[in-house]
Amino acid sequence: MNHLRIDIVSDVTCPWCIIGYKALEKALTELHGELDAEIHWQPFEINPHLGPEGQPRTENLKNKYGYTDAQVGQNQLVLDKRANRLGFEMRLDRQPTTYNTFDAHRLLHWAELKGKQSALQQHLFHLYFTNGGNPSDHHALVQCAEAAGLDAAGAKEVLESDQYGDEVRKDQMKYVRLGITSVPAFIINDEYIISGGQPVETFVNDLREIAGHLSAA
Repeated sequence: MNHLRIDIVSDVTCPWCIIGYKALEKALTELHGELDAEIHWQPFEINPHLGPEGQPRTENLKNKYGYTDAQVGQNQLVLDKRANRLGFEMRLDRQPTTYNTFDAHRLLHWAELKGKQSALQQHLFHLYFTNGGNPSDHHALVQCAEAAGLDAAGAKEVLESDQYGDEVRKDQMKYVRLGITSVPAFIINDEYIISGGQPVETFVNDLREIAGHLSAA
């Protein structure tokens, strides 16, 4: 059986990141017995310059991508349906704001050291996309950490300090230097990249092909 390391470069407020991950999850289930994967989440900030109050999501999409009001609404419907088909409850109608996510990435770095990174990442996605919460709010982040099985006091200590800030910045720059300018990006064994929130079938085919190349190497 082939063992793959998959680094997922993503942001907490990126809808295609959770859509892509849920498709990857289903693909790995389908490929059970052929390969297994070790998942690591890597930081990317879609809106690094936002303050703690965030920005209206519609305004952000209009400014960043030039969307009209109609396009924003249509995009929301597409994302909701795609995520829900994959088993993730996405309710963008509950989320009017986009936020800075640097502190969330610092907490995710700490969670990886504790062996709970993927669990925390899932709670952060639910916080933002399902519950309309604020992933820059420290109280909300501590609650997510606790729900993921992490120590609440430890999470609070991380957030109230500048711990892991340098490490997150270093990791961010690493992936920028690799040419990653949008997310999600799925990096397999530091050699292959699958970009975007691909369908399950694409992940199955690409991972099977990559595993074949690695076996032949």
